[in-house]
Amino acid sequence: MKTIDVDMLTKMFLAGAKNLEAKKEWINELNVFPVPDGDTGTNMTLTIMSAASEVNNLSERTMETVAKAISSGSLRGARGNSGVILSQLLRGFTKVIRGYEVLDAQIISNAFQKAVETAYKAVMKPKEGTILTVARGAAERAAELAAEVDDLDVLFSEVISEAERVLATTPDLLPVLKEAGVVDSGGQGLVEVLKGAYDAFLGKEVDYTFEQQGSAPVKPSAQTEAEIKFGYCTEFIIMLNQEFDAKTESGFKAFLESIGDSIVCVADDDIVKIHVHTNHPGQAIERALELGSLSRLKIDNMREEHEEKLIKEASKIAAQQAEAAKKEEPRKEMGFISVSIGEGIGEIFRGLGVDYLIEGGQTMNPSTEDMLNAIDRVNADHIFILPNNKNIILAANQAKALSKDKDIIVIPTKTVPQGITAMINYMSDSSVEENEARMTEEIGNVKTGQVTYAVRDTHIDDKDIKEGDIMGIGDHAILSVGKDVMETTLAMFDELVDEDSELISIYYGADVSKEDAASLGTSLGEKYPDCDIEVHFGGQPIYYYVASVE
Repeated sequence: MKTIDVDMLTKMFLAGAKNLEAKKEWINELNVFPVPDGDTGTNMTLTIMSAASEVNNLSERTMETVAKAISSGSLRGARGNSGVILSQLLRGFTKVIRGYEVLDAQIISNAFQKAVETAYKAVMKPKEGTILTVARGAAERAAELAAEVDDLDVLFSEVISEAERVLATTPDLLPVLKEAGVVDSGGQGLVEVLKGAYDAFLGKEVDYTFEQQGSAPVKPSAQTEAEIKFGYCTEFIIMLNQEFDAKTESGFKAFLESIGDSIVCVADDDIVKIHVHTNHPGQAIERALELGSLSRLKIDNMREEHEEKLIKEASKIAAQQAEAAKKEEPRKEMGFISVSIGEGIGEIFRGLGVDYLIEGGQTMNPSTEDMLNAIDRVNADHIFILPNNKNIILAANQAKALSKDKDIIVIPTKTVPQGITAMINYMSDSSVEENEARMTEEIGNVKTGQVTYAVRDTHIDDKDIKEGDIMGIGDHAILSVGKDVMETTLAMFDELVDEDSELISIYYGADVSKEDAASLGTSLGEKYPDCDIEVHFGGQPIYYYVASVE
């Protein structure tokens, strides 16, 4: 085959997206830091799925319309650094192909070159050993082959082989990859897209159906508690003290079915995992205790959760009405958008004058589309965006480039404490340029520490880390590792605090009690008497503490 038409291109793109989606969790595992964040595989998948949805929704597929859908869908859906770079690769590629009805080896090679050129331009400081390096290697091989062959099977197979070869070299280019024993996760994601596309080219069977991206459907508000037949979601693990044979398992399942539904009963050696929706959780527990002791017991009242959901939906509608009313107000000169990761931190940003909060950050990087929606809702001529995460800055800059009628200023805050410092240093009587300079300068004086748990074993920053270990993470490295949250947090501050430090700010997460946070503040006050200590409720998930030293 020497050419492909729009139908084949569409199949190849959708198959590449599908293959990436299938491999996303594995790609997440390749991330260097073993933290429980929304990672590379997730970000790249959400990015390409946004484009796949636009392609699927086309009423007429021409090379022009498909190219436009891939480009606009990926740009708006881009999340995280890897997702933004993938969107730029797709944008560059589609710039070339949209002018043709069929694509041959030379056109495809030219499109690869433009993809790499576009992606490198989008990154302020391109780093080798990343998805960019893999993309460049593939493009260079395509250029060599296009001058020699016209068989697309040869072109595609050789380009993928070269991409895999370059991917294998990424640990030699980035020492942190070699130390962790992984290849670059973004590069691996790109290889999976190429492999999936090649499968479609070869005629392999691929499921091209996609779920619609976006919000989940909302149930009618008239739904009542009566529709929830069994009110308690009950989960626990049985530590068996007797044999759990087929007969015992069958009898236990039959009992659970007699008192509830949504039953999961999974046995593994000497433990059994149980999940059931029931109106009588006590009966399930009593029957389970006949088989052994229980651990990780969890009972949630689903009717209460349903009521809370209805209240939240009503609050959301009220907020939307308030936003609409706000748009009718005279446009102000300056406005602020901030990414936030918890209830308490959100309140702090609001108190500092932030107009619109984007929920996200560590556990889910917001997309370029999320940024654009926020920009639309802030009624101001000049809007400052605080990404508060190094993996969101590129998406914010992409939103800036796509925004037409407002002046967008991205302050490159990499952490929540930097965002708070930036807002504190905003002066209403200064110009946009003066504020941008001051805010950007002041965030450089903030050292951030974050405490979370490891999701897998690894070796990084000269530290052996086991799954479940507590980690204190600084701006550039893992500072402390241990088994205890308090001890590991104090050890992290030993690395952050020096003789120039004056202020320590602590934001405690959803899984930390007020008493434990106060105890940490007291210990730090005793250890660093020359520093002022502030303790705030952050409410962030995943991270026990987010802290700053200034």
